[in-house]
Amino acid sequence: MSQYVDGFVFSIPSDKLANYKKMATKAGALWREHGAIQYRECVGDDMTVEGMVNFPKLTKARPGEVVIFAYAVFKSRKHRDAANRKIMADPRVAALCEKFDMKLDCKRMSYGGFKTLVDL
Repeated sequence: MSQYVDGFVFSIPSDKLANYKKMATKAGALWREHGAIQYRECVGDDMTVEGMVNFPKLTKARPGEVVIFAYAVFKSRKHRDAANRKIMADPRVAALCEKFDMKLDCKRMSYGGFKTLVDL
């Protein structure tokens, strides 16, 4: 059975990156506790590609913002669905956003679940 991946792309203010990293580290631990077999958050570095929709454009990044690409890996979609129910019901998840004063603009966020096509 191939793995299942939840992926996210969004922008945050550059001056909140250190704060976001602290929150994401704690969030990743919660995702892993509830079943994710891998959790990764990445910050944009090489974002200028001609002829393609780049991530800053996709997220409508404003001046002074950086793009975050994040994903969590699960055993299967069924496993992901069960884990996400636990994650969303965990009061520590909502508390993280409040504690670290991170309010994400979901209208500028892309999210999706993906079946693994190639795994080398």
